[in-house]
Amino acid sequence: MGTPDFSVPALEALHSAHDIVRVYTQPPRPAGRGKKDRPSPVQARAAALGLPVRHPVSLKGAVEQADFAALKADVAVVVAYGLILPQAVLDAPAKGCLNIHASLLPRWRGAAPIHRAVMAGDAETGVCIMQMEAGLDTGPVVACERTQIAAEETTGDLHDRLAGMGARLILSVLDAVGTGVGTDAIRQPDAGVTYASKIDKAESRVDWTRPAVEVDRQIRGLSPFPGAWCPVAGERVKLLRSRLAKGQGAPGEVLGGFTIACGTGAVEVTEAQREGKKAMPASEVLKGLHLPDRME
Repeated sequence: MGTPDFSVPALEALHSAHDIVRVYTQPPRPAGRGKKDRPSPVQARAAALGLPVRHPVSLKGAVEQADFAALKADVAVVVAYGLILPQAVLDAPAKGCLNIHASLLPRWRGAAPIHRAVMAGDAETGVCIMQMEAGLDTGPVVACERTQIAAEETTGDLHDRLAGMGARLILSVLDAVGTGVGTDAIRQPDAGVTYASKIDKAESRVDWTRPAVEVDRQIRGLSPFPGAWCPVAGERVKLLRSRLAKGQGAPGEVLGGFTIACGTGAVEVTEAQREGKKAMPASEVLKGLHLPDRME
C-alpha cells in the first residue's frame, strides 16, 4: 500500500521476494499541462510488473473493507500510502500492517519527515519499520536503521537513499514474520516526539535576513520540491543546492558569483532553476541571469 516514488523500491523488493496479492494506491490525479489523470508511481510500476492494483478514494466503507479482508493477506506493507487505514483494515491481515517510515521515531511523525529533518539541521535520520495502530505513527517499532545527513545533502538525495534502505529493511523484517513479528517490537518513548507537518508553499520564499545556516537548510530541505525561491528581476528563481560560505554583508547583498549575504554569514547557491528551464549548476545559470547588487 503506497503511492509516490518513495514507495516504488519497496514494491519492487517485495515483488522479488514475496507473493503480492494486491497493490493499493491512491487514485490517478490530474497532472501535466493537459491536466489528464495520471496514475501514481506505484500504480504505474505495479502495472508494469503485472500486479493487481486497486485505488479506492477511501477505505472507510464496509464494502471496501470486506473486499480487503477477503484477500486473507498475511501482512500489509504500507509506505507513504496517504490514506487513513480504519481499524478494520489494520486488523484484517493475520500479522497486521507494517509501515515503512522515513525517520527515527518518535522524531518526525507525520507527513514530511525527510524535509523536516533536513530543515531542522538533524545530524542523522533513518528508517523505522513500525507496527501500525490507530494513532499517527505511534505504533511500536520492529526495526530501525540509521544514516548520517551530509552537510550539503538535499531532501531529494536523502529521499532516494532512505527509500532503498526501507526496501531492504522490510525484507529482513518479513523474513522473521513466520516466527511472530512484533515479539521484539519496542514501544515508542513519550519523550522526543515531534511532528513533520506538510510543507506549505508559503515556507518556500527565502528570507535573506535569517541566519545563513537556516537559509542553507531551507534551500536543501525544500529541494527538489517545492523548491526554495527568490525573485530576480521579476523572475522567480528556484534555489536547489547550497552550502555555507565565507563572507558577510547586508542581508541579500551579492558577494560575488551566487554567494549571498544573510542575517549572519553567507550562503553560496550551487544549483538553481530559472522559470521554464531545467535545473543547472549556478555557474551556468549566471551566464544568462544577471544578479542585482542586492537580492530581495
